[in-house]
Amino acid sequence: MNFSTIVDLASSTAEATVLVLATLFPIVNPIGSAAVFLSMVDTLDASLQKRLVSRITFYSFCLLVVSMIIGGKILSFFGISLYAVQIGGGLVVASSGWQLLTKDGQKDRPATPNPDEVLAQAFFPYTLPITVGPGSISVAIALGAHLPSQLHAANFFSPMVLIASILGSGLVCGLVYICYRWARNAAHLLGGTGTVVLMRLSSFILFCIGVQILATGLRSFIHTIHLH
Repeated sequence: MNFSTIVDLASSTAEATVLVLATLFPIVNPIGSAAVFLSMVDTLDASLQKRLVSRITFYSFCLLVVSMIIGGKILSFFGISLYAVQIGGGLVVASSGWQLLTKDGQKDRPATPNPDEVLAQAFFPYTLPITVGPGSISVAIALGAHLPSQLHAANFFSPMVLIASILGSGLVCGLVYICYRWARNAAHLLGGTGTVVLMRLSSFILFCIGVQILATGLRSFIHTIHLH
């Protein structure tokens, strides 16, 4: 393998990495999700929040990479269609957004949250569906199907495809860590009123995202019925 070939491979892998980052970032939306996350953990101390953020980041990375690698095959194995994931996930996301939107900030707040119980919720609901929801999973599955052809690879387990997927997902999750880790600092800059407004707005956006995902799944389902 000559130097020119190596450069071409590196360039193609870098382009694929940017594609993964650019495609996942808007749907994962670390900035908006951080506001929702903060509204759920505003009673936690800084050290516990840091541990929780680390777990969320790790779980998000694993979920994105696994979705790209074998997400489609898992759905096929269990006979689950992508629109079923969108419908079910949309309901969960919309429900989470509605609960955050309507919750009273002065009620149901434990003075000292149990750290074990908080960390046990790192995967659900903090990672799925708050951080990496059904929309992100759907996009990751689509990327997993597209990357091999873009990089002219035989399958997803080609080194270039794996590198691009891991690097792209890692960059997205790195941004998730930064936004979640310092969400409280940003809230202090906004002040009390600004933080409440941002949290309510983010909760409403989360609810709307859930409704949109649900509508997309229902539209795909109806289209499938018409085809049959």
